[in-house]
Amino acid sequence: MSISVLITDDHPVVRAGIRALISNEPDMDVVGEASNGAEGVAMQREFDPDVVLMDLRMPGMGGIAAIREIRARNPDMRIVVLTTYDGDADIHRALDAGACGYLLKDTLGREVVNAVRTAVNGHKVIPPPVAGRLAEFTPRVDLTPRELEVLAYAAKGLRNKDIARVIGRAEETVKVHLKHIMSKLGAADRTEAVTIALQRGIIHIDD
Repeated sequence: MSISVLITDDHPVVRAGIRALISNEPDMDVVGEASNGAEGVAMQREFDPDVVLMDLRMPGMGGIAAIREIRARNPDMRIVVLTTYDGDADIHRALDAGACGYLLKDTLGREVVNAVRTAVNGHKVIPPPVAGRLAEFTPRVDLTPRELEVLAYAAKGLRNKDIARVIGRAEETVKVHLKHIMSKLGAADRTEAVTIALQRGIIHIDD
């Protein structure tokens, strides 16, 4: 039986490269290519592939939302993330959403093929670089939704009073949130907190 694969990535060149890798395998077949999460969800319903390769950052519906929607309808669906984002927070979000594996796009071609086979056999796909990234930041840091919001605005360069106005809270409240954020991230100031959060994938500059 051929292993059917759905590729979901917004870059045509990346999709073409993955298709070429998989098409060279006698026991694998690419059944569809989606350019964003919404297309990926629709194609998963249409083709019911054995494995979905999913990028994280795409226009419209991103990978995390797509993984959640697919898994809500099909809890047994095997989804492997293939992305450039190596932050431990990104990895945790993907695994928490229901992905069974996480690969970085600089992964060698043979590893991608092996990951598909590992996933379809019901196993997790956590290569050493990804496992090392998770181990580097243990225990994990969980910021509240409000703290994430404040941190994202700080990353965009907003001052405390501007953040307070946007979120409809007092400036002192924003200062308290930033104090909690810095404590959780082990940062000396808000600039370092933003830097750490970006490096770890807790927030992204385009959020």
